Amino acid sequence: MTLSLQEREQFLAEPHIGALSVVERPDRAPLTVPIWYQYTPGGEVWVRTGPDSRKARAMLSAGRFSLMVQRTQPSVRYVWVEGPVTRTAPDSPERSWEMAARYLPEDKVAAFVEYDREHLGEHFLVHMRPEHWVAADLGAF
Repeated sequence: MTLSLQEREQFLAEPHIGALSVVERPDRAPLTVPIWYQYTPGGEVWVRTGPDSRKARAMLSAGRFSLMVQRTQPSVRYVWVEGPVTRTAPDSPERSWEMAARYLPEDKVAAFVEYDREHLGEHFLVHMRPEHWVAADLGAF
């Protein structure tokens, strides 16, 4: 069953692991990688990535990307969004903390943020405005 606008936005706002896809080259299938993301209903999707990563270079070159999130319990539900890169922004300790707190238990956030800062290198934010949506709950029959 198709999800309403409110249902699909709420589902996308939940902390699922996303599958980010972006075209790197016209003669290859899209690069698809798992990624943490952030979304507030009615807003933009944003991701953190290293400025020299393949996905960062591809997103900036293509000017757009897609993100698919899913669950399998209590029913199979998914949301796919695709749209243009609207802006990039510098990362900050607050954004790093926000993203880690979205996905990790509270007692693990500080250690991850410290590890991220010391070992994973510089990051920046890439924002995307969802233009196209595909969403369904296959357990709603």
